[in-house]
Amino acid sequence: MNKLPANISSVADLLEDKGISWGEYQEDMPYTGFTGNECRNQQTQANAYVRKHNPLVIFNSVADAPERLAKIKNLTLFWSDLEAKNLPQWIFITPNMTSDGHDTSVTVAGAWTRSFLEPLLANDYFMKDTLILVTFDENHTYARPNRVVGILLGGAVPGSVHGTTDSNYYDHYSEIATIEANWDLHTLGRYDVGANVFSLVANKTEGVVRKHPNLDGVDLNESYPGIFHSKKWAPQPVPNTSLNTNGRSVLPGVVKTWGSDENQKQTVYGGDLEIPSAANPPKYPQLPRCALLVLMLTGLWLCLKS
Repeated sequence: MNKLPANISSVADLLEDKGISWGEYQEDMPYTGFTGNECRNQQTQANAYVRKHNPLVIFNSVADAPERLAKIKNLTLFWSDLEAKNLPQWIFITPNMTSDGHDTSVTVAGAWTRSFLEPLLANDYFMKDTLILVTFDENHTYARPNRVVGILLGGAVPGSVHGTTDSNYYDHYSEIATIEANWDLHTLGRYDVGANVFSLVANKTEGVVRKHPNLDGVDLNESYPGIFHSKKWAPQPVPNTSLNTNGRSVLPGVVKTWGSDENQKQTVYGGDLEIPSAANPPKYPQLPRCALLVLMLTGLWLCLKS
């Protein structure tokens, strides 16, 4: 079961720091705050809810906090909150493994998405000042460069750009960067700092959408070594607490936890637009030999002073 230690901050920390409400709605999650690995369809035994598609429950800082777990609900409760006009400001919605196309097809995913969104697009309460992002986590064919569609809808999209295509480079970190820009949040000091903000938000927040230096070389179709990699483990990188983008600094809680000189010697983040890949993994600072030995033998991230 994938878990991130409690000292790893998330978008929930950024939002709460500025008093922005948040919530997740997960189709077929058995009950509010469920932290298990999966829940199958009880009639067909088909895959339904899976933990790996629920981002915030992976953070122990969320999973171990009852008041935060209470914000992660079954998708049916979305409609109750909508009717009560009690939806949070930031929402993350995950369909089940059938509805999202993972175990079916893009046709099934498209039909589900249309049935879900059409009533909302006609709802004045929901649409007002709302930006909806519809996207996928990955493409279907791993041998090809990983390109996924991102569709922006909602009342926050100006009529002048309806039906247009934005050819700028964005990745999934752009989702967090756009949230940070929209509400003038702090940052996490990780790849969110260098990510492009969606242009329609950047235009209103004095952001600069940068050109990718080597777009032809971007594959992003294979995982690079990390704490969740089943065969190629690597330590969780330390955030860079000195990064700043458009006047937005790193969250004070992150600075307090990771801002020491010793920690900052280990960071891999530089605020670049280009993110690592399996072909170009993060370059970790050289560890003392004794610490590297402990790392290989025990799987612990340890840095010993010489």
